[in-house]
Amino acid sequence: MEVKNKGFDYDLGVIGAGPAGLSAAIYAARGGLSVVCFEREVHGGQIINSPEVENYPALGKVSGADFANALYEQATGFGAEVVYEEILSAELTGEVKLLRTAAREYRVRAVVLAGGVTRRKLGCPGEERLLGRGVSYCATCDGAFFAGRTVAVVGGGNTAVEDALYLAARCEKVYLIHRRQGFRASEAELAKLRANPRVEFLLDAQVAEIRGENQVESILLRSTAGAPDRVIPVAAVFVAVGLIPNNEMFRGQLPLTAQGYLTADENCRTALPRVYAAGDTREKALRQLVTAAADGALAGSSAVADLAGEATL
Repeated sequence: MEVKNKGFDYDLGVIGAGPAGLSAAIYAARGGLSVVCFEREVHGGQIINSPEVENYPALGKVSGADFANALYEQATGFGAEVVYEEILSAELTGEVKLLRTAAREYRVRAVVLAGGVTRRKLGCPGEERLLGRGVSYCATCDGAFFAGRTVAVVGGGNTAVEDALYLAARCEKVYLIHRRQGFRASEAELAKLRANPRVEFLLDAQVAEIRGENQVESILLRSTAGAPDRVIPVAAVFVAVGLIPNNEMFRGQLPLTAQGYLTADENCRTALPRVYAAGDTREKALRQLVTAAADGALAGSSAVADLAGEATL
């Protein structure tokens, strides 16, 4: 790679080439910045696992893979580069930010943190095989595909309860499966769920297997209290057992919430100059494709504004 000047390699480094990261790259590159995105796996992030996206404004229905590839083509078409290397460490406090992979060190003037989250999984047979074919980690993304059918939600926190309420408004029946009697969710939300005739609680139980040939057809429930196993027919399983933000490497440089999320203002600026947080990695009320893209646009635009008029290092 040709070094563009004596002080830095790129104007902007983007950690993560999902919808937030690639949107940031589009806006920053269109704004005249030199941009590099780092991705340890495949561009597009978790949306590539969605066979159909229907809630992104104006697009109608599109596959997650097609959406991701279109974002990639758009970002690279404006001149952004995508490097398939994992960022192993980052020094964000200096005037020049240092991003290190196993291969080399990159020096950039600004950084967008868009590494997303890792969804906690059940770890049972069938979960990976049927991902995108009835196994989902986002009820608001995929719930509409199962309108009028029977589905299951697994989890005991607020997200699981909110997902079950959301699905109960659309589905014929919703099973809420939790491995114990007690819930972490708020009593107010639980009361709404208990009052809903479409919801059935299956407690002291865990999903031992998700079954089906090409689509989810049923789940095997194993009791945590010594009761016999049960097979429950369902069309989908919505897993809501927690998210792990991919932010540990930034601890000590940036404030994190108790859950490990980055905090940022309405323009995606963090507490450090020229460091931005976009997408699922930051504290926010709604984690959706459209909000990830919006965050990316804000972060990229903020980088353009903040770097405008600064002297070349």
